[in-house]
Amino acid sequence: MKQGGVTMEVGNDAVAILTISNPPVNILSAAIFDRLKELLIEAMRRDDVKAVVLTGNGGKFSGGFDVNVFERAQKAGDISIIPDVSVELFVNVIEDAKKPVVAAIEGHVLGGALELAMSCHARIAATKTQLCLPELNLGVIPGSGGTTRLPRLIGLPKALEMLLLSRSITSEEGNKLGLVDAVVPSEELLIVSRQWALDITVRRKPWIRSLHRTDKLGSLFEACTVIKKAKLTAKNMPQHQACLDVIEEGVIYGGYHGILKELKVFKELVFQETSKGLVHAFLSQRATTKVPIVNDIGRKPRPVKKVAVIGGGFMGSGIATALILGDISVILKEINSEYLLTGIKTVEANIRGLVSRKELTDDKAEKALMRLKGVLDYSEFKYVDMAIEAVNENIALKQKIFADTERACPPHCILASNTSTIDLNIVGEMTKSKDRIVGAHFFSPAHITPLLEIVRTEKTSPQVILDLMTVAKTIHKVPIVVENCTGFAVNRTFFPYSQCAHLLVNMGIDVFRIDRLIGNFGFPIGPFQLQDLAGYGVAVATTKEFSLSYPDRTFESPLLNLLIQKGRNGKCNGKGYYVYEKGSKPKPDSSVLPIIDESRRLTNVMLGGKPISVTDEEIVKMILFPVVNEACRVLDDGIVIRASDLDVASVLGMSFPSYRGGIIYWADTIGADHVYTSLDKWSKLYGNFFRPSKFLEERAKRGIPLSAPVSMPSRARASL
Repeated sequence: MKQGGVTMEVGNDAVAILTISNPPVNILSAAIFDRLKELLIEAMRRDDVKAVVLTGNGGKFSGGFDVNVFERAQKAGDISIIPDVSVELFVNVIEDAKKPVVAAIEGHVLGGALELAMSCHARIAATKTQLCLPELNLGVIPGSGGTTRLPRLIGLPKALEMLLLSRSITSEEGNKLGLVDAVVPSEELLIVSRQWALDITVRRKPWIRSLHRTDKLGSLFEACTVIKKAKLTAKNMPQHQACLDVIEEGVIYGGYHGILKELKVFKELVFQETSKGLVHAFLSQRATTKVPIVNDIGRKPRPVKKVAVIGGGFMGSGIATALILGDISVILKEINSEYLLTGIKTVEANIRGLVSRKELTDDKAEKALMRLKGVLDYSEFKYVDMAIEAVNENIALKQKIFADTERACPPHCILASNTSTIDLNIVGEMTKSKDRIVGAHFFSPAHITPLLEIVRTEKTSPQVILDLMTVAKTIHKVPIVVENCTGFAVNRTFFPYSQCAHLLVNMGIDVFRIDRLIGNFGFPIGPFQLQDLAGYGVAVATTKEFSLSYPDRTFESPLLNLLIQKGRNGKCNGKGYYVYEKGSKPKPDSSVLPIIDESRRLTNVMLGGKPISVTDEEIVKMILFPVVNEACRVLDDGIVIRASDLDVASVLGMSFPSYRGGIIYWADTIGADHVYTSLDKWSKLYGNFFRPSKFLEERAKRGIPLSAPVSMPSRARASL
């Protein structure tokens, strides 16, 4: 029989197989839980059923609970939208059942799916099954027993690691820890699970109710000591501290108390701003892969097996690293042997770094490096499917490389640029095959930062976009597809970020105060330490491009050039706004203050020659509201497909705090009207840099969220 996405079949061995079916990954829902409960109760009543095996259809157990339901509950303010199964189903029906229930798991078993499996009396897993409780990434804690059962199955230290870091483990590791009872080939999964369930009925295998186990918790003193230490080192986020409190409750007062406490805290966390922001960020990231007229009309991607990377510097070597880790062969080209050797050594160092952090095995590292080959000319480019130029932001150099690459590569080859700022029409001006030109803007460090900005011109082929999106998936990047303009979507949106920081410094605000406040807001580092890390040359070059394209809202500070003249270039030579010494954290360098004073004299923007007086809150807003303002122009120009793409880009590309949801989402929580009136006030006090955009003004006055769809981009209106 089939209903609610769950079927039941009773075999001749008297084992009932309950199969969850909700393609593509058997996501759990209220209907599935209801039907599961109904069938389990029926199985317990039937005389022809001795035991139950719970599995999933299509070689996948379940990918967990539907996150979209979280968002619906948050918007409606109604927790009942999220099904409450922790006690009634997982404890009363499954764990306390009078017949054994065995979970036969494979694929990615995440969140609520793993909690469901842990409520069963045994877990048999296929090889290489992935197990994870990622709820803390959504600002909540597991809500169906995860915080109570996991420590009882694998011990507190490992459970805390999995929960607090949302760490995924394989079924093989789970077997060693005690989370999985046996690991078998996929084709034997149901056979072994059926027999295991029958063995439990005759006590050949243990009948384990994980909620009642205490043997892996240690003594009460030991357990509380572990939790106390974890509270000192865990992230200072609501869900992390709440998770530890709930675990402590279960340890001290027993498993059932832990379950009840967990459920109560889970329901509270769902409606906190942290969870709302993280859920929005998660769902927005999923949406980036939906690109109209590219992957919605049945077009198939072409294989990209070999890629040429031109330029072995910091970015080029990072891109090469990302590609070879994704099983794509790379030809790395440089202009001389010295530069080429440096580039290859950088790739090797990137790979070794991943191995040392245990993110890559030695075997996989060796195989990845075998996919890399260095060259000094274009002779082998005739075999590549894509070429990516990753040289410095020099227009003439990029134009020459594109022309040379076009001549050397086969007709199907994608011609990509990693430029972060320069208009692609300018880069490809000397190239004939305009339909093959695309931006592949990686973010530093390219093999680690998860965002890939795919830039299309008016002539870029949809096939090329689809191919590059597929490459992004292969190398584990999140793609956002954007239109062409100076700075594209991400750097254009964020160019006011550093420029306003410089403007405030020239108006008398302390550099280190700004960095501290931006850090307190949630960025990993402030704008000035970021410039130290990137090197000043990048900022100088991009400022030049932005000042040419957007002269009405660009502030050109002399500070960076003054620093360079004084022999400073940030972390790369140990001298910047901060002092960089090996083995210690960066420390503010007071010797930079006279250089800042010189910049202030040159710009002469302090009102009445005195530093402006602003609060800490105003400083943060004065730096971030201009970013929102430029994001509004990006939306109005139709540079991105949807507003949430800018949220994803700000989080993954610019390290905007994910728990705030992204730049547009955050602005909407504050209100467009407040952003507009603040910018309007500052523009009257401090000049056009803060002048509100027409888009922001219109949305503010009409009470429309900034995230609401744009009916017709300004580009389209202009063409009409």
